[in-house]
Amino acid sequence: MSASVWIGFDPREAAAFAVARTSIRSRLTLPIPVRGLVLSELQKDGIYTRPTERREGRLWDTISGAPMATEFAISRFLVPFLADTDWALFMDCDMLVRANLRELFDQADSDKAVMVVKHDHQPTSATKMDGQIQTSYQKKNWSSVILFNCKHPSNNVLTPEFVNTQRGLHLHQFCWLKDEEIGELGQEWNWLAGHSGDNIDPKICHHTDGVPFMPGYEDAPYADEWREVLTRWAS
Repeated sequence: MSASVWIGFDPREAAAFAVARTSIRSRLTLPIPVRGLVLSELQKDGIYTRPTERREGRLWDTISGAPMATEFAISRFLVPFLADTDWALFMDCDMLVRANLRELFDQADSDKAVMVVKHDHQPTSATKMDGQIQTSYQKKNWSSVILFNCKHPSNNVLTPEFVNTQRGLHLHQFCWLKDEEIGELGQEWNWLAGHSGDNIDPKICHHTDGVPFMPGYEDAPYADEWREVLTRWAS
């Protein structure tokens, strides 16, 4: 089985991206490529043509009529099109990987089109990281870690034409799939700091509200570990 890892990149969160990538590579024992999903490159190559605009300093998705918290809010669904591997893992950049991702790829189920942590996440705050608007919807945060089966026929629909024209909720709620095509990963593979159970030892710690370099999140769970990785990357 061939595999690849894709991390969402946003210029405002370059340090978070560095931590995610460094923490992956430091533990990975297989020669799996770790790539950034960079919006400007996808636009330059004509792959991402979705109409967006800036409103009060925030990226706005014209099709959905809604704000985009990150530049990779929609482009993540292009990963099966972009990947030249059997399986591809997408991750948000605000994550600290604390395990060998080989363990995650070993769980790949060829009967499933995607595999995710099926959170019941109902945020109570009106804002999240960097002052972005917090939205609540069914399957919230399922799409922040997606193990894509790139060879599954149901994912053939994820062409640039499709991804560039669908409403954001249609994509984030996996509406192109049947429920039985969505496999489940353990909570430890997308542990939401401040929301998931304290009895879980995270393999992927997701600082979904704010990464430890942001004001107010300096004491977030695993903040010291996050800063140690950042220091190691910068040195």
